[in-house]
Amino acid sequence: MHRSLLLIPASKHIWKFVTLESQRHCSFTKLVGPSSINNRTTMPAEKRKATFVKMDNTKRQKLQAVKEGKRERVEGWLQDVVAEQRKEKKDLKFNKQRLRFLSQTQKIKQGSEGVVYWMNRDHRVQDNWALIYAQQLALEEKLPLHICFCLVVPQNSELATIRHFGFMLGGLEEVAKDCSALDIQVHLLQGSAGELLPGFVADWSFGAVVTDFSPLRTPLQWVEEVKKGLSSDIPFIQVDAHNVVPCWVASDKLEYSARTIRNKITKLLKEFLTEMPLVDKHPHTALRTAKPVDWAEALSSLEVDRTVEEVDWAKSGTAAGIAMLESFIDLRLKNFATQRNNPNSSAVSQLSPWIRFGHLSAQRVVLQVKCCGKSAGESVSSFTEELVVRRELTDNFCYYNPSYDSVKGANDWAQKTLKDHAKDPRPYVYTREQLEKAQTHDKLWNAAQYQMVIEGKMHGFLRMYWAKKILEWTSSPEGALSIAIYLNDRYELDGQDPNGFVGCMWSICGVHDQGWAERPIFGKIRYMNYKGCTRKFDVAQFERKYCPKDL
Repeated sequence: MHRSLLLIPASKHIWKFVTLESQRHCSFTKLVGPSSINNRTTMPAEKRKATFVKMDNTKRQKLQAVKEGKRERVEGWLQDVVAEQRKEKKDLKFNKQRLRFLSQTQKIKQGSEGVVYWMNRDHRVQDNWALIYAQQLALEEKLPLHICFCLVVPQNSELATIRHFGFMLGGLEEVAKDCSALDIQVHLLQGSAGELLPGFVADWSFGAVVTDFSPLRTPLQWVEEVKKGLSSDIPFIQVDAHNVVPCWVASDKLEYSARTIRNKITKLLKEFLTEMPLVDKHPHTALRTAKPVDWAEALSSLEVDRTVEEVDWAKSGTAAGIAMLESFIDLRLKNFATQRNNPNSSAVSQLSPWIRFGHLSAQRVVLQVKCCGKSAGESVSSFTEELVVRRELTDNFCYYNPSYDSVKGANDWAQKTLKDHAKDPRPYVYTREQLEKAQTHDKLWNAAQYQMVIEGKMHGFLRMYWAKKILEWTSSPEGALSIAIYLNDRYELDGQDPNGFVGCMWSICGVHDQGWAERPIFGKIRYMNYKGCTRKFDVAQFERKYCPKDL
């Protein structure tokens, strides 16, 4: 085949020769005209196949250049890079340390009609180790694959808001759409898993149940109820699809601080921080199909508090999460190391809602930051510390400490110092209602509270200040912790999560911290004040931006 050379600009000052056969179809049309394209369609099959192989190789080279930061990125580049990475590792072997059997039996009985993944914490299709394992198990047994989700709205709960449930259902709707193209059946069950799932498994003759992992009290109780209700001949398997290093592998005990767990996690990253294989179209079709879900009806029928409205800055679902990750890598990551404690600076990832609802895998995030953000230098290591070590420390705390949301869950030294200073006079004492409506004397605190109520988020540095002031302005440590957790879980889009519980416990109860110089009210708990914030960032600028209106 004849090859001609063309001189094209590679950048402002550099030109390079390329062969026409390496250009995309559209490039041929522009440069050599449609007649040459028509000639190519009459090529022998072997030559035509070789040409397309070269095109595929060219695409891979371009994706590799994007991954390595050697090529200017266009919007949406990360989706292509991630898709290519999954395909390359589609046959990756599953690490069995990611799972544990909750049942005595481990073998699927003959005559089963499917494997079901009970989706609980991780609401996504790709990059989901629980679903990856469920599909591999179904493929081994040549069985159909199903997903079910149990939708439960707590009765008379102030924490059940449309902000959280709307975001959650939006992500589940995307899951169902993705699965329809993969021949995976998705079931939405209305009610408690303990009450519904065992009967559902029996009715559909499923041979195994796979679920994901959460360290929180209520999900752990659901797992126990399902375990008791399932037939003894059904394997029940739990996979930690949320942490890079599975919680029970990283440590078998309650860790004192980041210092004590860091080395344990770091030495395991080589084994667990791997690429994740593709969840592919399932080859075994179910004989019975799931009942179609009217997602709009499911959302409108929810009996939740609609006064805490959905936010417009965060769209639910994995695709939106990947887009936010892309913007972080492109725009904000380079500033993370130096500006992450400045609430006025665009330096943080803003990924916490997608990670909290499992729309985005933390493992995927750290892989792409390390791979595509190499030029960001120190920011990559700083971000990895927060995303992996600090975040997985919170799962450790909640899993191994049943009192993770109580002063009783604090270290002995912290409980003692808080008790010693519980009766100290407070300069101000506010009710929960006053705090909720941002009616304090402190403009910065009010601005942070207002942002949380309106936007469903608060900068990490301000979350510490915000919670510590609640300790200072309420009548007891127990009352302060209760109010902080309530406000966080009601308004923060990433609320009702181990990160939130541990954030409040760190600020008010000194969890994962050390004792400091003793002072009134706080005792030996780390202190923060308004003047200290003014040394960190332009407080007046933040106050002007989020000056509270009536709440």
